[in-house]
Amino acid sequence: MTGIEVIFFLIELAGTAAFAISGAVMAIQRELDLFGVLFLGAVTAIGGGVIRDLLLGQTPPQVFVNYIYLAVAVVTALTVFLWSAYHQRQEYRKRRYADTLLNFFDAAGLGIFSVIGVQNTVNAGFGDNAFFCVFLGMTTGVGGGMLRDMMSRETPVVFRKHIYALASVGGSVCYYLLRSVLPIGSVVIATLLVIAVRLLAAQYRWQLPKIRQSAMK
Repeated sequence: MTGIEVIFFLIELAGTAAFAISGAVMAIQRELDLFGVLFLGAVTAIGGGVIRDLLLGQTPPQVFVNYIYLAVAVVTALTVFLWSAYHQRQEYRKRRYADTLLNFFDAAGLGIFSVIGVQNTVNAGFGDNAFFCVFLGMTTGVGGGMLRDMMSRETPVVFRKHIYALASVGGSVCYYLLRSVLPIGSVVIATLLVIAVRLLAAQYRWQLPKIRQSAMK
């Protein structure tokens, strides 16, 4: 692999770990057993990439050819489970820390996979199609989280609160526009943009407008 390919590979592994943490934390909050924690962590980590590869016509998806992504996801989720089991006595502190952990790593995973989704689409030969690149960047970013939420019997966060899909779109557009000028810097800038928007949205309760049925009665 070239130097750039190695960097993107490491970035993708970091994103896999970040999303695995968010999935495992949510599974623990829902009081799932060890298998549930590992499964939800893995699905959150690799789900968006599977959807992206299928839309690109790349079969079988990359995660079923190179098992390093699945291994990283499972080991990360297991680590979260063991850490939580060790600290479960500090209940209140654990809940607050878990919420903070979930928000941060979910934001980090969203940013990293939005960038990876755009780059993989470019690598597949669709670099001139800006809409497709940004769309698959968003799909890669939000896909795993959507699967995680549905398996946890939650309305996917992308549909209900705190600027989420728009953060992914913003990061995808940012990376697409800057990638040819700043090959590595654009990754950092786009990822930090998504993380900043997500954390600020969570802190200040930014939401898109919606119609509350209770207000219409």
